[in-house]
Amino acid sequence: MELFDDHRKLFGTATLMFVGLTIMVAILPAIRNQEDNRPLPGAVPLSTEATKGKAVFVANGCVACHTQQVRNVDMDKVWGSRPSVAADYAGITRTDFWRNTATLMGTERTGPDLTDIGTRQPSKDWNLVHLYNPRIVVKESVMPAYPWLFTAKKEPSKSDVVVNVPAEYLKSKDDKIVATQDALYLLAYLQSLKQTKLPEAPGFLYKREDKKEAANATNAAPDGQALFAANCQACHQANGEGLPGAFPPLKGSPVVTGDNLELYVDIIMNGYDARPGYGAMPPIGTNMGFTENEVAAIINHERTSWGNEAKTVTPEEIKKIIDAVKLKAAK
Repeated sequence: MELFDDHRKLFGTATLMFVGLTIMVAILPAIRNQEDNRPLPGAVPLSTEATKGKAVFVANGCVACHTQQVRNVDMDKVWGSRPSVAADYAGITRTDFWRNTATLMGTERTGPDLTDIGTRQPSKDWNLVHLYNPRIVVKESVMPAYPWLFTAKKEPSKSDVVVNVPAEYLKSKDDKIVATQDALYLLAYLQSLKQTKLPEAPGFLYKREDKKEAANATNAAPDGQALFAANCQACHQANGEGLPGAFPPLKGSPVVTGDNLELYVDIIMNGYDARPGYGAMPPIGTNMGFTENEVAAIINHERTSWGNEAKTVTPEEIKKIIDAVKLKAAK
């Protein structure tokens, strides 16, 4: 055939077929898919700062260890209130004419999933300290430190964001660690990562099991120390001493050792943001769906550790307080 004797015709035909198939198989379906999918009602687009922070996230290879996809499996329930759906990624557009943008869903979860990290950990102080050196807040962390996102100054200006870094992590005791603009952009991006609530979850999505019934079925009391390590230790530290200027100590805390259990339970369930000099605490108990057994276990661990000698509590009395706190929050 003449086609195979003339390389120009052969390569030209192959090129036309390749381009045509690419348009039909890849480009047109992608355009149709974009037209069919829209962001969820209530989804908040990335701010200018968060968009720049996403670029910092990509540039530093964070997607290599962190996913942004909550799968429809039981082990993923801790990462969000529901599994991810296509509409969660529908608002992602091209970076510019020449560059597409990754959804950053990731393929490996060496570190925690970040789908809802803006809800799970909204604290500016915690995130900046964690970026500077993860071992400050999580001793066992294998995440690399990102010191190039910060600079050391002897006398920071009033506009500088100073990070509460313990003295043992400083090269000079007179240094103050200041977040660079890139660090603040990355912080804005991390704080923006929040799951949009669905008005009604579709039937194919998993439903959280009734943890109370499961606990009663096994008759096993929750491990307060394990719950503390998984949910509280990153901020308040294993020794209960917190981080000065960032997270308050539980050791000797009047809230922990006092008699105002309603305040104590309210802080666990709904978070707290009224302590001068400390960052905001997220609503850990509500986010994780803690039962009265789990809240009681955490309280009893904190009230009997690090030299604290307060009276322990029962799940029954904690349940009454949780119900009252929920009623109060609803109003």
